[in-house]
Amino acid sequence: MEQDFSHIRKRAVSLLSGCGCEYAEIRLSSGKGTAISLSGDQTDTVSSGETIGGSVRVLSDGALSFISFNDLSRIEYFFTRGLDVSGTMRPRRKTRIRSCKPVRKKFYTKQKKDICALSLEEKFNLISSYNSILKSSRLIQTTRAVYRDLRSVSVFLNTEGSEIIYDKAYCGISLASIARDGAVIQPFHDSFSGYGGFDLVENREAAAERVAKTAVDLLAAESAAGGVYRVVADQKLAGVFIHEAFGHLSEADFIYENERLKKIMVPGKRLGPEELTVIDDGTIPGLAGYIPCDDEGILPEKTRIINNGLLHARLHSRETAEKMGEAVTGNARAVGVANQPIVRMTNTYIENGSRDTREILEAAGDGIYAVGAIGGQTNLELFTFTSGYGYEIRDGKLGKMHKDIVLSGNVFSTLSNIDMIGNDRQMFGGLGGCGKEGQSPLPVSFGGPHILIKNVLIGGAP
Repeated sequence: MEQDFSHIRKRAVSLLSGCGCEYAEIRLSSGKGTAISLSGDQTDTVSSGETIGGSVRVLSDGALSFISFNDLSRIEYFFTRGLDVSGTMRPRRKTRIRSCKPVRKKFYTKQKKDICALSLEEKFNLISSYNSILKSSRLIQTTRAVYRDLRSVSVFLNTEGSEIIYDKAYCGISLASIARDGAVIQPFHDSFSGYGGFDLVENREAAAERVAKTAVDLLAAESAAGGVYRVVADQKLAGVFIHEAFGHLSEADFIYENERLKKIMVPGKRLGPEELTVIDDGTIPGLAGYIPCDDEGILPEKTRIINNGLLHARLHSRETAEKMGEAVTGNARAVGVANQPIVRMTNTYIENGSRDTREILEAAGDGIYAVGAIGGQTNLELFTFTSGYGYEIRDGKLGKMHKDIVLSGNVFSTLSNIDMIGNDRQMFGGLGGCGKEGQSPLPVSFGGPHILIKNVLIGGAP
């Protein structure tokens, strides 16, 4: 696939070397993907297609233009158009970006089983086998099983001399069962994805069995009574909380545009207990949020957003780093070459603490153990999440199963109320991805260990 770009790449390098503007970049991408979707006994979608495209971003006299296209043979025309657009703009506030050292590297995804070497029939048979497991109980009304893969090559070039080639392979599945008993309907789902080969989605029979069983078990579960509880969040819920409720607040474009947040998100401010460390790290191979470089040609790093309870860093693009006088972090990302890079998370997680799960449950006394997350919303520092399911905790031991566990609160109060942090961090990433400013789904991962939080407001049955 890389050879398809060899001639275009030379033309792009020539355009960049003679443009005479403050800064310019060219991104190119070519890929082939498969999508299969099954619902119950029906086949909704079986498709395989190719995509190709590119974009140009030009900064000239403080004006930033962006042009996307899918006809690579006309790259000279589109680059000239980008120069013309930025040259005619007269912005009231000039854009500046951080200059960086050039990066000249090639990256590729290691695959045990190459997704391009497998037939469409093999992929269909795998997801069909999982779908059969999802509908194994008589109480399962319907199911949904989805398989997706993408093999692509992307090229990044800029006027600083960067030349980055990334041959990547992404693969994932989503599994859901919807159980019904009379008027009671209960869905449950799980999802897995990452950068790698077909082996990422093989041997997931146990996961499909767990999805079906959980959906059926939830039919008889009681809703949690409303009140204030000590809550033990499992690794997935801890990760969703830190990504959705806090992670987005640490994205510098959001901070820069919000005066209230500027006063709150000040480096050095205490946000949680000394044991709390929150990290965004795009360098972890295989995870859904892995990026060898961001979409501005910056190598990612392990960014400690919170370090020992203190706000330590914010996530940046070249533009926000220049505006706020801080270092770039490699967090400018786009869902594709047709989109402009904006500040986005990669793999965001709570770092391990020192406690094991048994200690945490015992310390919870009487409370709620909340598992996973099926949805929620945030509004600045306020959040509401619905846990996938959970259990009551009585005298430090798990009791009856609960559903409809809705957790609400202020993210900063909740961070300060973290009482214990476990030592069993896990990472999660599914096909859904993250959304921001109309760009979705962007592959990300999130996670953490078990954590104990005091004074959590739970909405539910009175």
